[in-house]
Amino acid sequence: MHEKMDEKKDNAKFRIDKWLWAARFFKTRSLAVDALECGKILCNGVRVKPAKSVAVGDMLSIRLGPYQFMVEVLALSSKRGPAPQAQMLYSETEESLLRRKALSDELKAQPMPTFPGGRPTKRDRREIEKLKGGVW
Repeated sequence: MHEKMDEKKDNAKFRIDKWLWAARFFKTRSLAVDALECGKILCNGVRVKPAKSVAVGDMLSIRLGPYQFMVEVLALSSKRGPAPQAQMLYSETEESLLRRKALSDELKAQPMPTFPGGRPTKRDRREIEKLKGGVW
């Protein structure tokens, strides 16, 4: 009887890289591993390795580009499913939602960079390479 309880405890935890992939924060597990190794993901405020176990109730801080997600783990899954199913694995905090929305609006309000003459010509590209120190 104790063995079954131990099995349930082992099954109640998953590797954080698999969970991030299953929750669709990253397109591949290798991208999730890279983000973990670079310190872009914190589990309960602590930098973690890809093999770290994640449990229900853990708070994750996930930085994707300019955006910062603060999520609570609600369910565990190591299988990648459809997006609506993946969104049921976590709950994002209100503060995180508001901050991401504000940043998104701010980024949309900024003008898109344009080049004065459009796309650089071959001659322009060679001049740019000279300035950068390239060999031409």
